[in-house]
Amino acid sequence: MIHFKSIKWKNFLSTGNAFTEVKLNKSKSTLIIGNNGAGKSTILDALTFVLFGKPFRSVNKNQLINSINQGGTEVVVEFVIGSKEYIVKRGIKKNFFEIYQNGNMLNQDASIRDYQEYLEKTILKLNYKSFTQIVVLGSSTFIPFMQLKASDRRTIIEDLLDIEIFSVMNHILKTRVAQNKDDMGTVDIALGLSKGEMENLEFFIEKLKENKSSQIEKNKKDIEKHENAIKKYQEDIDRILGKNKTLNESISDEREVRGKIDSLSDFRRGIEKGILKCEEDIEFYEKNSHCDTCEQEIPETHRDDMIEKFHGKMHELSSGLMSLGHKLNKQKTRLDEIEKVSQEYDENLREQININSHISACNQYIKKVSTQIEEISHTEEDIESNKKELEELKKDIRIYNDEKEKLSSQKHLYDLASTLLKDSGIKSRIIKQYLPIINKYINAHLNKMDFYVSFELDEGFNETIKSRHRDEFTYSSFSEGEKMRIDLALLFTWRAVAKLKNSVNTNLLILDEVFDSSLDASGTDEFLKILYDLAGDVNVFVISHKGEILYDKFHSTIKFEKHKNFSRMI
Repeated sequence: MIHFKSIKWKNFLSTGNAFTEVKLNKSKSTLIIGNNGAGKSTILDALTFVLFGKPFRSVNKNQLINSINQGGTEVVVEFVIGSKEYIVKRGIKKNFFEIYQNGNMLNQDASIRDYQEYLEKTILKLNYKSFTQIVVLGSSTFIPFMQLKASDRRTIIEDLLDIEIFSVMNHILKTRVAQNKDDMGTVDIALGLSKGEMENLEFFIEKLKENKSSQIEKNKKDIEKHENAIKKYQEDIDRILGKNKTLNESISDEREVRGKIDSLSDFRRGIEKGILKCEEDIEFYEKNSHCDTCEQEIPETHRDDMIEKFHGKMHELSSGLMSLGHKLNKQKTRLDEIEKVSQEYDENLREQININSHISACNQYIKKVSTQIEEISHTEEDIESNKKELEELKKDIRIYNDEKEKLSSQKHLYDLASTLLKDSGIKSRIIKQYLPIINKYINAHLNKMDFYVSFELDEGFNETIKSRHRDEFTYSSFSEGEKMRIDLALLFTWRAVAKLKNSVNTNLLILDEVFDSSLDASGTDEFLKILYDLAGDVNVFVISHKGEILYDKFHSTIKFEKHKNFSRMI
């Protein structure tokens, strides 16, 4: 049994830097009251955070830190299991997670994930989902069992029945099945390669046994054939080299021609500038009778002489330009001829490179065939050597076949195990065995609450609810008060199953606002009586803001209030 003794927290949600501590085993029934936002539900978040690392309500981890102090968040819970006393501490800013057993801190060398797993599986023997199903009822953020998806219902029941191990085994099995498949593939590849190599080797041995002399003769003819081809290719190369020598001589003046073209082009540009200058001077004397600089009159005779002079000079330059054009065209024509010859030269070079590649291929083939001739000359030695290699290959094939047979047998066993570990396998058989017990517990608790219906969960964890008159209902068709009775019956059923199957039991039961929406004053009295009858030796905490109705119905009361923006217990 998990006997919770106390829980305390500081800098947690709206709580300040001083610890708020609640004794969990002090009173049989405790009422927790306070205005909205006073912090009365903080105990739920603190309890699940310290045990499971996450709050009960839908808030992220950073929102748990007090927004004013912004650090130093710490929650501590004390509980006893058998003869062992435990203290669990968890904090944020600074982050820490510590477990103490009989005053000694447990080894923290493991990762936080493994440390958490140790707490849940070895100490508590409960995970978050199962804990909330057997400890808490009625929170607005809590999803009752009947409102969960079928898969989540299955997860909770599997955990309570301690058959989650089969899911873990199934996961491990899937890993091994995948490894078996990979190993089988590897063996198949190796076996295929070895068989292929064996076939090639057997073929090679048979070839070696053929007449050596005929094979050698054939190879020699191939060599002679390729040697003759090399001679012809060499003649073609000599021809190309001679041709390119002539071509190269014919284009040896390329640099000279390009230089002449550049010089003539520069000279032409100078003459063109001179002609343009003459045109400008002629235009000036034709259009102006006064000097622009000294503003003196230019005599008409002087103007006529200058115009005649510049016309004569321009005629000389034009004649020179025409002559120069003929020379330049001649050089460009020569350059075109050179470029054509150069193109032919390059084509010859490409042909030479192509012929050289053929010669190289022939030489490689001759080398290969010559090696074959040498190898054939040692045929007998090779045959014996290859026979030994063939025997080794056959031995490898036998080993691979044995390994394949072993893996096939292993796969068969894995297939059988997989069938058993599926949801429809051994887990379903165990659940099927416990379903009558579960349904018996549920209906017994419902009868104690004067709720006379026949309630059954099937193997798919879907409910069938019938009245005395055999009318059929669903969970959603009932009133909130009736739903609360069903939820309470399920809660105590899960507590009984957990205790029955894996010895998990706890003194703690927290009801969050179950009296605030669905029950009137008379209904509250009835519900409390039922609760105390069902709970037995349990410390019940009821969170409510109906203090005026419930105050005198509990053995003790805890009130929370806001003081200077901090929540405190009074």
